[in-house]
Amino acid sequence: MQIVRYLETFEAWSDTTTPAQWGLLVDDVIYPLQCAPYLSPMGTGVYAPQIIGDAVSLDEVHLLAPVEPQKIICVGRNYAEHAAELGNEVPTEPLIFLKPPSSLVGPDEPVVYPAISERVDHEGELAVVIGQRCRNLREEEAMDVIFGYTVANDVTARDLQRKDGQWTRGKGFDTFCPVGPWIDTKFNPANRNVRCMVNDEVRQDGNTGLMIYSIANVLAFVSRFMTLEPGDLLLTGTPAGVSAVQPGDVMVVEVSGLGTLSNPVVAEAPLP
Repeated sequence: MQIVRYLETFEAWSDTTTPAQWGLLVDDVIYPLQCAPYLSPMGTGVYAPQIIGDAVSLDEVHLLAPVEPQKIICVGRNYAEHAAELGNEVPTEPLIFLKPPSSLVGPDEPVVYPAISERVDHEGELAVVIGQRCRNLREEEAMDVIFGYTVANDVTARDLQRKDGQWTRGKGFDTFCPVGPWIDTKFNPANRNVRCMVNDEVRQDGNTGLMIYSIANVLAFVSRFMTLEPGDLLLTGTPAGVSAVQPGDVMVVEVSGLGTLSNPVVAEAPLP
C-alpha cells in the first residue's frame, strides 16, 4: 500500500491556507482518504480510514511530504565508510539527533541554500514512519510499530555543523529535510540500495545491509528515552559519498524498490 499527501493543483501549493489531502495510491490513481492512515479511529488500533470523494490522477496533483511528524529522529554515522570519510570514529551506540518538523519539504520542492553557509551537503537516506505510540520497545518487537517507509535527504550545512560542535543549526534549516514521494507500507528494507545523484552524477551508492545499527536496534534504543508517536519519522543514516551542492543543482535520492525523491537547490533570497 502506498500512501501520499497532496494538493490538487500547483497553485494551491503556494496557498498555505489550502488543506492537504491524504490519499491511497494505486496504479497512478489517488483515492482520497478521510485522515492520516496511521491514526486509528478512537484508539481501535485498526488503521483503515475511509476513502472519500473522487479519485484523481497522480499527474494532476502536487505531492507533499507524506508525513506530518511531531519529531524527526536521525541516526548519525550509521555507515562505517561515511563516518570514515568525515574523519569520525564509529559510535559505540546509535548516535541520535533531531531535525525540526519545520525542515520538512516534499518532492520537487526547493532546498534553500542558506546565505550564512559555505558548504551544504546532500545525505540520501531510507526513512521509517512510525505507526503507533510506543515506549521501551524490545528489539524483537520494534519492527511491529513501523507503519511504512519513505525516502529522505538529510541536508546538512557541513561548515556550521563543524563550527558549532553540535548539529542543531547545521541540520535544522527550513527545507533541510526533503521526504517522499510516498509511504510504502509493504516495503522490505533489507539489502536495499541507497543512491544519491547530483545533476545525474552518482555521488552516493550504498546498501542498507551496511548499516552499523539495524532499524530494530535503533528503534529500541530511541524508545528507551522518548515516546514515539504515530507519524514520527526516523532517518536511518547515510552511506558514504556525501558531497557539496550549489544553487542550481538538483539532488535525486533513490532507494531501490521504494521510490525516487528529487529536489532542486536554490539560493536564499537576500534579506530585505
